[in-house]
Amino acid sequence: MADYSKLAKDIVSGVGGEANISSLVHCATRLRFVLKDDAVAKTETIKNLDGVVTVAKAGGQYQVVIGNEVGEVFEQIGKVAPGAVGGLSHDDEAPKGSLFNRFIQMISAIFTPFLWALAATGLLKAFVIAAVTFGWLDAASTTYTILYAIGDSFMNFLPMALAFTAARYFKASEFVSFALAATLVYPSIVALNETTDPVTFFGIPVVMMSYVSSVLPILVAVWVQGHFERWINTWMPKVLKNFVTPMVVLLILVPAILIVIGPIATTLGNWLGTGISFLWDAAPWLGGAIMGGLWQVFVIFGLHWGLVPVFVQQLSQFQEVAITAPIYAAVLAQAAATLGVFFRAKNEKRKQLAAPAALSGFLAGVTEPAIYGINLPLKRPFIFGVIGGAIGGAIASIGGASASAIALPSFLSIPQMIGRGGEVIFFIGTGIGMVISFLLTITLGFKEDDLEAKVEVVSPFDGTAVPLSQVNDPAFSSGSLGEGLAVIPSDGIVQSPVDGEIAAVFPTGHAIGLRTSDGLEILIHVGINTVQLGGEHFTNRVEKGQKVVKGDVLAEFDRDAILAAGFDLTSPVIVTNRSDFPTIDGVAVGAVSVGGVLFTASKAVQSKKKVTASAR
Repeated sequence: MADYSKLAKDIVSGVGGEANISSLVHCATRLRFVLKDDAVAKTETIKNLDGVVTVAKAGGQYQVVIGNEVGEVFEQIGKVAPGAVGGLSHDDEAPKGSLFNRFIQMISAIFTPFLWALAATGLLKAFVIAAVTFGWLDAASTTYTILYAIGDSFMNFLPMALAFTAARYFKASEFVSFALAATLVYPSIVALNETTDPVTFFGIPVVMMSYVSSVLPILVAVWVQGHFERWINTWMPKVLKNFVTPMVVLLILVPAILIVIGPIATTLGNWLGTGISFLWDAAPWLGGAIMGGLWQVFVIFGLHWGLVPVFVQQLSQFQEVAITAPIYAAVLAQAAATLGVFFRAKNEKRKQLAAPAALSGFLAGVTEPAIYGINLPLKRPFIFGVIGGAIGGAIASIGGASASAIALPSFLSIPQMIGRGGEVIFFIGTGIGMVISFLLTITLGFKEDDLEAKVEVVSPFDGTAVPLSQVNDPAFSSGSLGEGLAVIPSDGIVQSPVDGEIAAVFPTGHAIGLRTSDGLEILIHVGINTVQLGGEHFTNRVEKGQKVVKGDVLAEFDRDAILAAGFDLTSPVIVTNRSDFPTIDGVAVGAVSVGGVLFTASKAVQSKKKVTASAR
């Protein structure tokens, strides 16, 4: 899908325009809007856009699921609606919702801007560790030192990245926030954490903590900073505030962080990390089953990114992330279920969708295309993926495997699970989860009727599109023969409006029936009452049973001769099996060109019927 500019414009229009957007960020696969009024958004219209997987509402956000191309679409939205792009401020004009929704909004706004950089450097670090483990790289070499620094630096100085994004969210001065974070990880401050001598600030005892890779202390500090700055600026003279306010903030907040905020926030974060580790130590199979079974449910609602602080806290506190192991089972089991759909499905379109969706899950760890496009609509494959994830996650966690970095679970990121022990059981558990979901899908199967089919019908003519109600024939204008559109052609060539098969060619040449692989039945009727010409001025170019693609020439007619004979050339293009395709969307109006979309036909049930097209 190459026209990201058009998709961006359509999405912005669908959500109610730039004026209705409070903020917009994106994660791995989703555009995450916070809208001023959700009711204004045209959800069904957005869902039907080419390039949109689905729309979800969760965590106080209006989430448009795009897939792997989300970055390109986001970039184009930045050009279409530059004022909408950016993280949400905590006091922006937008629906606040519950405390949980506001938490998800905050995490999305603060973490998603740098999440890919964190994942990329973490993955590189995992590759370096794996290379040392397998003896491919000498840990004493300068090459190792440089590569490890590239992979570990972002995580090491994470508070500085958080300072910037948190400052945007809490409306604090970004560079003052940077100075706060830089102080926390300044070498001499870090060294104080190792000293055995008492640490004091003007005689006040300081309980030193390690703020390298920390999360909670800088977030709390920047939140306080934002309020403190605004209070100071209410009374600070304008001539002084540009340089005095930052100085006052730093002189007061840095000691406050070291003496009060830092120790409390660090302790709370450690309790969280220790609590999760306790569960994994006491009953790793239970923790693994819960995380492996529920992870893809979190993905459905877009809540999985809300767990990012938990991953970061574990990595900072223990230099490993235990809860990553069952997530591999969850992600790869869902991809395996999609692969099962590929082998089990009879519909070619479904196979074409399942193959890349499964590949995206296996190689990139991005499962939204698989979930929303394949498994969830079919119901059973999604359930089988959850079952495989739960069983595989329980087994994978028993051996104590953990990740050395933060990266999306996939085949490519497996090196992050190597070198810390428990790899064999991890691979066994993940493999079992994949096998279970795959075998359940191909043996127990699914109802293919559950997948909604949408078929774009393009114009077979150059000309002008008019509603069927304006056709001078009651059978067509009343819709009794089918729903669709009519075109007044400006030339004498009929081209195929769909990819499919010729289902009927009328001897008089004035009407042609087509059927797509999804069961959509289309009738093209050239003119009104032109059957009376007995085939004169018409030349067929296809025959029944012939395969065609959009744009193939189906017939030719002498436009001028037919008009001279007194016939109306308004030509209906209709769906004749309306009971199977009850929804007609995106109807064109006015001038149309060959290949331009006339309308989109949607159904909820696969049709197995033959064409029953009538012609007049």
